[in-house]
Amino acid sequence: MSALPPGFLSDAVKRIKPSATIAATQKARDLKAAGRNVIALAAGEPDFDTPDNIKDAAIKAIREGKTKYEPVEGIPELRKAISDKFKRENGLDYKPSQTFVTAGGKAILFNAFAATVNPGDEVIIPAPYWVSYPDIVAFCGGTPVCVETTAESGFRMTPEQLEAAITPKTKWFLINAPSNPSGACYTREHLQALADVLLRHPHVWIITDDMYEHLVFDDFEFTTIAQVEPKLYDRTLTMNGVSKAYAMTGWRIGYCAGPEPLIKAMAVLQSQSVSNIASMNQWAAVEALNGPQDFIKTRAKAFQERRDLVVSMLNQANGISCPKPEGAFYVYPSCAGTIGKTTPSGKVIQSDEDFAVELIEAEGVSVVHGAAFGLSPFFRISYATSTEVLEDACTRIQRFCGSLK
Repeated sequence: MSALPPGFLSDAVKRIKPSATIAATQKARDLKAAGRNVIALAAGEPDFDTPDNIKDAAIKAIREGKTKYEPVEGIPELRKAISDKFKRENGLDYKPSQTFVTAGGKAILFNAFAATVNPGDEVIIPAPYWVSYPDIVAFCGGTPVCVETTAESGFRMTPEQLEAAITPKTKWFLINAPSNPSGACYTREHLQALADVLLRHPHVWIITDDMYEHLVFDDFEFTTIAQVEPKLYDRTLTMNGVSKAYAMTGWRIGYCAGPEPLIKAMAVLQSQSVSNIASMNQWAAVEALNGPQDFIKTRAKAFQERRDLVVSMLNQANGISCPKPEGAFYVYPSCAGTIGKTTPSGKVIQSDEDFAVELIEAEGVSVVHGAAFGLSPFFRISYATSTEVLEDACTRIQRFCGSLK
């Protein structure tokens, strides 16, 4: 294959790098294909199946011929279901015309930032962050301002940190809770403290990524920032989707709601890119939002039990310290106690990336290193798999850590 001519690639694409989580997942697939016994804990994907009523809704739509082009912003029935969901579960009044449907959470961010961010505009992102956040901002010409949180703060940004990060160039503040990768959640009081800062800076808009809203544990009560502080409603884009709670990752349905002029600008952009999301998938999402919801709590309970198992076993591994998260289906343990140690093969672990590489080589456990999420020395494990697999994986991690000298 011949090389591309010099200068052929755009400056925009040069500003971004491949997703570290996708890369780690693919490496695990490749090793499995080569015959290795690999446990993949890198992908953020529920192991539960999409409920049958949701599948049936998509099949029914196909059989009824609902397979044509649809409105760019989403079919009216889904926009109405999204509006009803925000009112029913979050106490937020959004008209259907304030809602927007696209291909997952990434596409919401791409549309929002591409429609609003100019060169030099800054977007504040608490770290650790979902790996795609800074790259999407950079692709759109903005400057990601990543602010490191600490395990001691529960991986939550403090009001003081937010205040210090805001400049006249700040366009957006992006908050994700429950968090990917840390599982951190913000109480109503935490959100109000951040909102008080934002009220003093009316030029800053807010994107709140609530994708893991329903996966909270230990009686934690989820709230979103526009719900906590109604004065921020007119400059908040509230983002969600069906991927995690409804086990619909492959259906690619993300949605959001916000000020109508912003929604219209995002729709203009989408009209020149993907146009509309697959129509039968949208009908499936209608059923997801309007249909039975009882299975969500059952699955969340299973995730909580897995969390407790993983936290307990990881904290028994030499050199590992694992906080107990309040939501999502990830843990974000510190591997600081392994840095500087030597593997049986003679490799010195100098970073969390070294830890992840040596772990999969020695024990066949795939995790994602913390530097990919903007905060080291940590690593992320997804516990969205069976108890048996998690026990095996954690035993291997304990064995690997015990082998370090």
